Amino acid sequence: MAPLRVGLVGLGEVAQSIHLPVLADQRDCWAIAGVFDVSPSLVALVTSEYAARAFDTAEALINSPDIDVVFVLSSDDTHSRFVRTAMQADKHILLEKPACLTVREIDELLALMPAYRKTLFVGYMRRYAPAYLAARDELPAHADITHVRIFDLISEGRHFLKKSRNILYPNDVDPALLARGARERDALIREVVGTDAPADLVRAYRGLTALSSHHISAMRGLIGEPKGVVAAHRTNGGANTSVTFDYGHFACLYDAVVDDLGLFDAMIEVRSNTRRVRIIYDTPYIRSLPTRLEVTEAGPLGPVTKSFGPLYGDAFSNELEIFHRHIVEGTKPLTDLADSRRDLALMAGIIERMKESGGNV
Repeated sequence: MAPLRVGLVGLGEVAQSIHLPVLADQRDCWAIAGVFDVSPSLVALVTSEYAARAFDTAEALINSPDIDVVFVLSSDDTHSRFVRTAMQADKHILLEKPACLTVREIDELLALMPAYRKTLFVGYMRRYAPAYLAARDELPAHADITHVRIFDLISEGRHFLKKSRNILYPNDVDPALLARGARERDALIREVVGTDAPADLVRAYRGLTALSSHHISAMRGLIGEPKGVVAAHRTNGGANTSVTFDYGHFACLYDAVVDDLGLFDAMIEVRSNTRRVRIIYDTPYIRSLPTRLEVTEAGPLGPVTKSFGPLYGDAFSNELEIFHRHIVEGTKPLTDLADSRRDLALMAGIIERMKESGGNV
C-alpha cells in the first residue's frame, strides 16, 4: 500500500516537535503532502524542511484531491469547523485533543457520522503509551479495586522544548485573527462555565480540556465510566484542580498542578487490598522518554514489586501506527468522537461541582 498523503492544519508546538518528525519516521505509512497555518513564517519553515505543499487556506488543503488524511492540529476553537469540513470531504481525520470545547459541538459532528465512511481518530496519546497498554492486563478485577489516584504535577511544554528543540513561535499572525480566535474560544468556554463565570473558573475549564483531558480519557479507558463527580475544587487562580470521581465501591482522586518548576510528574495508580498497579509518565515533548509500569503484590516476606521497562516506545508513534492500522483494516478506534463526548460531559460535571462548592479550598 502506498503511503497515505497527510495534510496538517496547524503547525504549532506539537506539530513541530512531535507530529512532523513521527510522520517522517513512519515513511512507509505516511507522506507529508500539505500544510496550512495562519503564520506565514511557520509555513515557510515547515515547507523548507519537508517536501510539503503550502495551501492558502485550511479548506483548500482539506478539499484537495492530493490529501488522503487531515491532521487537525489547530487551536481548540477551530476543531469542530475543520472536522466538519474534513468529514464532508470524506477524508480520514486525526483530531488532536480536546476533540472540541463543548458537548454541543461534538453532538453536531456526531450527527454527521452516519454518512461518514472514513476513520476519525482523536489523539489521546497516553492511552497508547506502552506502559498503559501493558497495564490493562495487570489490573486487579474491577470488583476488587479499593482506590485509584491520578495526578498531573507538571510544567508546560516550553520548559522542556527550550532545552531540546528549536521550536518556532511565530510573531507574524494577523492580530485580527488572534483577537477573533480569542473571542470564539471564550464564547465556547462560557457555554460550559456560564457567561458571568469568574476568571479562575474559566482557567480551570481551559486546564481540564487541555492538560486534564489526557488523564480523564485514560481513566475511563482503564477503569470504566464513573457514576459521577463527588467533589471538585480549583485553586491557584484555576491553575490547580482537585476532583473526586464516584465509582460506587471506590473513589478515584485526580489532582492537576501546573507550575514553572520545569518538572513532569504524572501517574495513574490502581489499588486492591493486595495489589497496586502504577503507570508512570514522563513529558511527551521529548520523544521516546520511557513510560514505566510497576506492579506490587503482597508476598509471604512482604511486598514484591515487578517493574516493566523503562519502556521506550513512543506514545505518539504508537498512536499513529494504530491510527494507520484502523484506516487500512477499516476498524473503529477506541478514541473516537463518541468516546470524546464522554470526556467533555465529565468536564462539564466537574465545572458544575466547582460552582456548587464555590470552587476554592
